[in-house]
Amino acid sequence: MSDQSRRPRKPGKPYRRPKKDPVRILAFEALRAVDERDAYANLVLPPLLRRAREGGDFDARDAALATELVYGTLRRQGTYDAVVAACVDRPLREVDPPVLDVLSLGAHQLLGTRIPTHAAVSASVELARVVLGDGRAKFVNAVLRKVAQHDLDGWLERVAPPYDEDPEDHLAVVHSHPRWIVSALWDSLGGGRDGIEELLRADNERPEVTLVARPGRATPGELLGEEAALPGRWSPYAVRLSEGGEPGAIPAVADGRAGVQDEGSQLVALAVANAPLDGPDHRWLDGCAGPGGKAALLAALAAERGAALLASEKQPHRAGLVAKALAGNPGPYQVVAADGTRPPWRPGSFDRVLVDVPCTGLGALRRRPEARWRRRPDDLDGFAPLQRGLLRGALEAVRVGGVVGYATCSPHLAETRAVVADLLKQFPDTELLDARPLLPGVPELGEGPDVQLWPHLHGTDAMYLALIRRTG
Repeated sequence: MSDQSRRPRKPGKPYRRPKKDPVRILAFEALRAVDERDAYANLVLPPLLRRAREGGDFDARDAALATELVYGTLRRQGTYDAVVAACVDRPLREVDPPVLDVLSLGAHQLLGTRIPTHAAVSASVELARVVLGDGRAKFVNAVLRKVAQHDLDGWLERVAPPYDEDPEDHLAVVHSHPRWIVSALWDSLGGGRDGIEELLRADNERPEVTLVARPGRATPGELLGEEAALPGRWSPYAVRLSEGGEPGAIPAVADGRAGVQDEGSQLVALAVANAPLDGPDHRWLDGCAGPGGKAALLAALAAERGAALLASEKQPHRAGLVAKALAGNPGPYQVVAADGTRPPWRPGSFDRVLVDVPCTGLGALRRRPEARWRRRPDDLDGFAPLQRGLLRGALEAVRVGGVVGYATCSPHLAETRAVVADLLKQFPDTELLDARPLLPGVPELGEGPDVQLWPHLHGTDAMYLALIRRTG
């Protein structure tokens, strides 16, 4: 027997349990909920954070990091998919979705944050060991080490086609939007490269939290007393929380006297409330009232003038949300569950009508970044009959001399001007009002008479509004 064979074997490394990082585990759980259940991050993340804080695992910095990891990964998913695809030896569709979520989280830490490279890779591998197992963690380690070889700009030079060869595909990869959405936004916005790039960049920025002080119930001055609160840019009832903040901790929000509402949404309600009428101004209708933000503002404005609001919402559970939002309003109002395309009220019953119709939501991609990956071009065909039916019902509901506001949180021309043009042909006894004077101080509103707001120009969601008056 040789001396070498007599030597004792070197003991193997003892197994080390993976370190559980509560921040990254929470972020992974949120991404899995978005992927598996088609959940929205803005609905999934708050209860996860609340439970983590109650369990004593989280402080404010942990919550901020978890939020950045979830939203940053979702916003940049298209870009990170292109990068990861260049680092694996199989099509992405053959990578298990949980593995892809861990890789995307790791890619965001490497390419979209200031987390040091070593820390980003090691934290992602530890996460993979916890949620995927040691075997797949090795795959994650190998892929992320390849991702770490270049920064974001370096990767974009490698995975995005040149702008001169394919402008839309270039912008889709660089700014992480599906190509068809890039094309649709560009058509609606018009202009050259600078404008569309500014819009796509704005879609990838974290939006401010905006509050509305409901008239007669709270004042902007009361909300401005909160820490890090700033006045709104355009709405006289808006207050911005510059550092995010926790709206639910503000007393006026907790008791319903104020609410969270994008400033674009506030401007739409204000324009409908202030549009010039011929004749009385007593009965208002919100024909698509769920979940209740615009209805609460309209009800408060109506109460100041001695008018009454009827808030209608087809889905009973959403009608319940509307009732909750309106609870405590000082003036008369009613909430009903009704279909605005087949309404129970008599034609010509209302002086003012707002229909904020269901749509693709392409105007709110800052707030719901996952929506860009779920929507498909054929979704437009599904919404088209409903949008036209709701506007038709609104035009029938308003009296001669009254005004209808058609609004939607999408800038897609098929959901905005095309709908309005079709219904104006069906209702020749109507006229478009110029909505721009009803948004005083708001710049760059185009040629009118309708209005399209933009994240990069106005700091709001991309809300659309057309005001239509019945003339006979």
